[in-house]
Amino acid sequence: MAITLVNPSGLPEIDAYRQVSIATGSKLVFIAGQVAWDAEGVTVGEGDLAAQVEQCYLNIGTALAEVGGSFDDVAKLTVYVVDWTPDKMPLFLEGVTRAAAKLGATPVPPGTLLGVAALDVPDHLVEIEATAIID
Repeated sequence: MAITLVNPSGLPEIDAYRQVSIATGSKLVFIAGQVAWDAEGVTVGEGDLAAQVEQCYLNIGTALAEVGGSFDDVAKLTVYVVDWTPDKMPLFLEGVTRAAAKLGATPVPPGTLLGVAALDVPDHLVEIEATAIID
């Protein structure tokens, strides 16, 4: 495993992610922002933030598997959520939890969550991009 996740003393511990990732692998992988499309390009979970977050994470898992990786190799996630407000956090975390159960992993690398006005398709509520390091 090329990534070690750390919560340094002196910084708050956040359940949803770790504050720092230490990368030691040799292959740097950038995964384009994933939206809630299935393999046929059909939007999953129209109007359902939790379902769309879940699909985004599953898509990242598919991309990682294709290059010989897994969520254990993710150094950083960047999340874009349409019309983000803090009251949406439980739905976001529900989607992450459902994806984690299917992936057999708990994806908690450092991350940035940004509220945006819109994404590429009006039905998309969330887009997630990943950076991974693979040995």
